[in-house]
Amino acid sequence: MSDANPLKKFAIYIPAYNAALTLPRVFSRLAEPVKRQVDEILVVDNHSADDTSLVAIKIKEEQDLHNLQVIRNERNEGYGGSQKIAYRHCINKKHSGVVMLHGDAQYAPELVETLLQPILEGKADMVFGSRFTGNPLKGGMPIHRFLGNRVLTTIQNLLLGTKLSEFHSGYRVYSVAALEKIPFERFSSDYHFDTEIIILFVDRGLRIVEMPIPTHYGDEKNYVNIWKYGTQVLVSTFTYFLHKHGLRRSRSWSKILGDK
Repeated sequence: MSDANPLKKFAIYIPAYNAALTLPRVFSRLAEPVKRQVDEILVVDNHSADDTSLVAIKIKEEQDLHNLQVIRNERNEGYGGSQKIAYRHCINKKHSGVVMLHGDAQYAPELVETLLQPILEGKADMVFGSRFTGNPLKGGMPIHRFLGNRVLTTIQNLLLGTKLSEFHSGYRVYSVAALEKIPFERFSSDYHFDTEIIILFVDRGLRIVEMPIPTHYGDEKNYVNIWKYGTQVLVSTFTYFLHKHGLRRSRSWSKILGDK
């Protein structure tokens, strides 16, 4: 690209909930050029009970990050609700793309620039950081999560006609132009927002590129009820399949897809 700073038009969005202890790790592992060259780093504190927002502001001051902005939700909007706020913000700010990098340090901040490349090169509308192109068990993924991921991904691939290695990583990069084509504000505000947005990218024929990421499970607290999440994912995928193929009308998918 002719732009001397191709990262300038991009944003890094960090969803954060009770991340006061882990947020400094995320910023310490982000490459200095990336931190300083992206147009914006957006921390969305989803009404944490700890000092997440204050820690983010302190990082901004201590590291002199003028491009770091902190939004604290007045109430917990849910994992999907936090994404809705962030993506609408990125559209309004006219960013070219946005990386979602979790504030719990589970995903490798060192890979931000690598994952951005397919968007920069115009080869993808979404880049999906996949743990299953490597060895997630070696990275500490609990066996029940591994098996659950395999089962859900197999069913989803069959129903959607896709060949993704997994559907359930939260490390993603989106083209903002692609997000503008997706009615993401009609999606769930819960964790299966991540499934619904993939379904819509598939439905609209948008390009999803997978790239390998390492698996890391440490001492960070996980707030996902895996049984509830798995059920929501299956219900959402099955109802989309039935609705799309005219087998059973879904009120929620009719709303999302804008059917008359």
